[in-house]
Amino acid sequence: MGRRGGQRCRRSSRANLTSTSTSTSTSTGQRGGKRRRPPPPANSFVSIAADLGNHGLIMVLFETPSGFAIFYFDGISLYEPDAMENIWAHFVTEYRARHVIWRKDFQVFKDKSDAINHDSGLNNQLTNMLLKWYQPGQKLAVGKIEYKIVIEANLGISCLFDEPVMELMRGLNYLMHSVVPEEKSKLAEEHCLQTSQGLKMLLHRYGFDIKPELVNDCIIVTACNLYDSDCCLKNQFKSLRLASHFLQDVSSINSQDWDILKLATALKMVCYPEDDILFGNPDEMFSTDELSKLVADAHKYEDSGIIKGAILRLYNLVVYLLNCKAKYQRRLASFVKEAKESYEAEQVVRERGSLRTDAFEADIQEVGVQMVAG
Repeated sequence: MGRRGGQRCRRSSRANLTSTSTSTSTSTGQRGGKRRRPPPPANSFVSIAADLGNHGLIMVLFETPSGFAIFYFDGISLYEPDAMENIWAHFVTEYRARHVIWRKDFQVFKDKSDAINHDSGLNNQLTNMLLKWYQPGQKLAVGKIEYKIVIEANLGISCLFDEPVMELMRGLNYLMHSVVPEEKSKLAEEHCLQTSQGLKMLLHRYGFDIKPELVNDCIIVTACNLYDSDCCLKNQFKSLRLASHFLQDVSSINSQDWDILKLATALKMVCYPEDDILFGNPDEMFSTDELSKLVADAHKYEDSGIIKGAILRLYNLVVYLLNCKAKYQRRLASFVKEAKESYEAEQVVRERGSLRTDAFEADIQEVGVQMVAG
């Protein structure tokens, strides 16, 4: 995998942002009557799971340099909103992958071209391997369109092959030596997370333009930290939205278009008007009218039913996450800059080496000409 860039990537234990967001998503509505989430629509993940078979657990045929492995995978994640932006993050570490994928089998094949091809179909070894783990109605994800055609024609197993599945395969390739430790060969980086579309989307969203071949482990891990921060902030935004109606009810302030920091700051100001604001400047966040209402109406929120303790916890968590996000952005910028500088230095060395080689060959030719002439 990519190793360019001399700075060492610190894989220290970081805050478990995802679990923190879950534990802090408390009700911010009135006491004694929690606001319940609406039930999922009829045609949602329940119907997707039914279509995928085996309660949404799909089978994955993963090809390695020396054989094939079988995994079960949370197939519903392939159909989540923004799946292409999310799948890669499951495979940054083995620990994360354990929550979505489970290995069932791995076998070495002496001749993989004989195991599956258009002419002869599937050999007995691969057929038995697939049928051993296949559940009736279950979908099978494959990494090549040829495999989809052959397996569907010979075994009647419905196969999945599309961009989300390819993101899954890139993730497995990145963790290949962790999930298939028997495999000793290496894969080219173009088949791993370095070429992940989801990772590319995140890097571009934050203004990082970098070639896939320059993406190294430090960049991948730090980008995943940034991804986690974003996910946690989205979860907290949902919780804060449950309390945003108090601003409308008490102060006639419409906060529907506000970002998470502005909303969290406003709720903190009306709940704890004497406390300091830890992140950002209210004079720059709010209009003059909004700010005057938040200050003047703070006492009205005493009997509004808003749960101040929950608001304070959410505000502090939002500030923490925004600070984490800023830190990861700085760290990512440093890693990207270092990777580019390292690559450019390598190019200079190669060009100089090429020039020296050309000059040496020219000298040899000149000496040869002189010897012939002499």
